[in-house]
Amino acid sequence: MALWYAPGLVYLSGGSPPFLARTLRGTAVWRAVERAWREGAALAGCSAGAIALTDHVPDLRHPLREAEAGLGLLPHVRVLPHFDRFVGRVPDLLLTRLVETPTGVTVVGVDEDTALVGGPHTWRVEGRQSAWVLTADGRTEHPAGSTLHTPG
Repeated sequence: MALWYAPGLVYLSGGSPPFLARTLRGTAVWRAVERAWREGAALAGCSAGAIALTDHVPDLRHPLREAEAGLGLLPHVRVLPHFDRFVGRVPDLLLTRLVETPTGVTVVGVDEDTALVGGPHTWRVEGRQSAWVLTADGRTEHPAGSTLHTPG
């Protein structure tokens, strides 16, 4: 006999991205979260939670430290939350380092009060601001209501 349940929601909140990824990675809790997601539960990450869902977790408070492994559900995406506030505090040199990625990886800056909904490759931008695709050549704005693609 199989167990059945209605899909729910798993929410990963903010804090320290490396600590969150390190705390969950490889645990029975993370395996249960991943299984629930694959079986239809919604999975949401806010700030550190969004970063931890990728496979590359920089320590934004200490940007010169090496990034840690993330939880790996979105290996083709790197997330910079609070982008509208973040970009004003980060020197161009560090921002350039954050957008240097392997082929097939998209760096997305997400402004405050804004969310990417959907995935894992097609997202709708929701909220009051924008999401930004960042490359070495600059950034492309995706305002609320638009669709953003993260191939990979």
